[in-house]
Amino acid sequence: MKYFENRNIWITGASSGIGEGLVQHLSKVKCNIVISARRMEELERVKLENQHAATIEILPLDLADGPSLEGKAKEAETFFGGVDILFNNGGISQRDKVINTSMEVQRQIMEVNYFGTIALSKYVLPGMVERGFGHHVAVTSAVGILYSPLRAGYSASKHAVHGFFDCLRAEHFDDGIKVTLILPGYVNTKISYNALMGDGSKQNTLDKAQANGLSVDQLVVKMLKSISAQKEESYIGGLKEVFGIYVKRLFPTLFSKIVRKVAVT
Repeated sequence: MKYFENRNIWITGASSGIGEGLVQHLSKVKCNIVISARRMEELERVKLENQHAATIEILPLDLADGPSLEGKAKEAETFFGGVDILFNNGGISQRDKVINTSMEVQRQIMEVNYFGTIALSKYVLPGMVERGFGHHVAVTSAVGILYSPLRAGYSASKHAVHGFFDCLRAEHFDDGIKVTLILPGYVNTKISYNALMGDGSKQNTLDKAQANGLSVDQLVVKMLKSISAQKEESYIGGLKEVFGIYVKRLFPTLFSKIVRKVAVT
């Protein structure tokens, strides 16, 4: 955890799940943390429950509100004099077939998972370049490389995030900018409860695969080790998900046959 000491850290999606888990672990380190999500009351709860060694400030935001994000990034930088490490963790998932999913829902997923995410990284990037250090952490998904039925829009958004951050890394490597892509498999969070159906309503159920996934604590411990080691990509999940990434890359036709038969909820 020494890598995070005395850093200015910004975590989105911090009101629950993986984001809250990150706050729980990082708050024990002497660092500065800005926590963001839509729900102010939940951010206040997370701060109250994690008042350890870190200094924590609250910055509510909505990743779907694109025009507001530049101002939010500037505000995040004012708390501690810049952002050293940005955890792009906020996002929404999906559970419906392409034929049933409206274009409004497809755009909503891209607005939050892609445009909202890259906007924050773009807006804090100049300050990072000026200081000669910055680390962008994008919490994506195994479906950023794989794909899965009922998640076409979600998978597309994660593929897009990978393309953006791979390019950012290449362009700004000489400026001291690091990028780590975290690709979780199934994690036991409420993401499937909030996953969007084709009409924009929430699924409101916990997927069996999600319930049997890694705990948030297991994931976060492995995440922070990968980030400290400045890995470019980190695959964290059960054997099936991680193995699937390599099958998809080496034997795409075989993976296509397998994924059609696998239970994905």
